[in-house]
Amino acid sequence: MRTNAELMRDLELIFARIQSASLPIYETLKQSLGEYAQSTNATGDTQLKADIQADTILQNTFKDLRIVHQVCSEEQEQAIKLHDKGIYSIAYDPLDGSSLMGANLSVGSIFGIYHGDFLPQNLVASAYILYGMVVGIGFASILKEGVDYFVYNGKTFDLQKCFKLSHKGKLNATGGTQKNWSLSHKAKIESLFNAGYRLRYSGGMVPDLHHILVKGGGIFSYPSTSDAPQGKLRMLFEVFPFAFIFERAGGGAVCISENAHNITEVKRLLELTPKHLHDTTPCFFGSLEEIEFVSK
Repeated sequence: MRTNAELMRDLELIFARIQSASLPIYETLKQSLGEYAQSTNATGDTQLKADIQADTILQNTFKDLRIVHQVCSEEQEQAIKLHDKGIYSIAYDPLDGSSLMGANLSVGSIFGIYHGDFLPQNLVASAYILYGMVVGIGFASILKEGVDYFVYNGKTFDLQKCFKLSHKGKLNATGGTQKNWSLSHKAKIESLFNAGYRLRYSGGMVPDLHHILVKGGGIFSYPSTSDAPQGKLRMLFEVFPFAFIFERAGGGAVCISENAHNITEVKRLLELTPKHLHDTTPCFFGSLEEIEFVSK
């Protein structure tokens, strides 16, 4: 492992590349109407032209950074080797929630920065970019508590706030088609609403989790469903980076495996072991009280 000083220097270099990539991606989005391409990604999802363009921008952004050994993208089947002597692996979703573009809703990019191979215990930092009224970037690392949030002011990225979650929140963002939920998950979601939680769900992972961070707490869930027993969200590109972010913010992140009636197992998301680059998992992110509640 690198010394703290070496790691800080390396992460500053990587974060600078993420910042620089965010602006051309944002320009791409402003010129796009959410047009579909004549292709699918590694897991069979129909790609938007903006997905492909964002992926190309990020590949070009990292390709000459010699500390990066390899990158993998949700849009690519295999990891792409960059530098034999590199020590970091970067997994990214170049454009999360791109299907929302036609509705003019916020979308984002997600990054997991791994020291060594693509394993959750190797995460040293995570980041997300939110493309909305402004470009914002959240960044968390093992070097400090909290999640630093930067906003582009037209010239530079300024630190706006360090997000830290309260023990309990008020928001409930829950995904998956409701008719395919298990009875136990449905009961828990209804219980949260009955307790006064407010629904905040756009269908975009980045804006919905960012909203919970901004408001200081709540719960986001994408459970096991009858049509997707292993969940929908991908471990390396989406789940692990945000699990890292929520833990650094003082919250929790778990996988709940269940059948139609009972919870069978609860695991910390960052203790899972992916067998393939594109493995998915049920996932729950939130304040500690909400995570404790859904884990019962």
